[in-house]
Amino acid sequence: MATIIGLTGGIASGKSTVSTMLNEKGYTIIDADLAARMVVEVDQPAYLAIVEEFGEHILHDHDSTINREKLGQIIFNSEEKRKKLNGIVHPAVRSMMLAHKDEAIAAGENTIFMDIPLLFESDLTWMVDRTLVVYVNEETQRSRLMERNHFTREEAQARIASQSPLKDKANLADAVIDNNGSLHETKEQLETLLVDWNLKP
Repeated sequence: MATIIGLTGGIASGKSTVSTMLNEKGYTIIDADLAARMVVEVDQPAYLAIVEEFGEHILHDHDSTINREKLGQIIFNSEEKRKKLNGIVHPAVRSMMLAHKDEAIAAGENTIFMDIPLLFESDLTWMVDRTLVVYVNEETQRSRLMERNHFTREEAQARIASQSPLKDKANLADAVIDNNGSLHETKEQLETLLVDWNLKP
């Protein structure tokens, strides 16, 4: 029976770095962000439901894809509309991820990592057997975000403040990878965890 691990973190915590390391080791990664982009591609059921709900004016003229900026402006100002959008997108993302998981299990994969940014916030721990958080302290998070996205200190702080504190996620997790140090240290922690949990690709 395959083991399903929920991988999560926060903005600039290094979750993508850990995901890449796992990918290089041959593990299957099912990425919620990627699924969220796929379910709203033209003519997908979620896409059709969004167009029906919000109107064709939210589409790009040249290729009929969803204009995220226009849609963003609508939902940014309305809690009700944001809930409507989430009510369309979130179930579609979950269905796609579960379908990909079933495919990976059918293909004989032993371990499947589900990369879900809002694993705890959206109560999605039922989808996985164990949870793994990639953690950095707020200072490191802020400086990496400023460096990566060229944010001011205030902009970086606002992004961090808009998410659940990483320390809260770390307290909920079955295991934590401390990504405050070097890449080498992160890799060593990951390799130890894979052995401890007996996770084979």
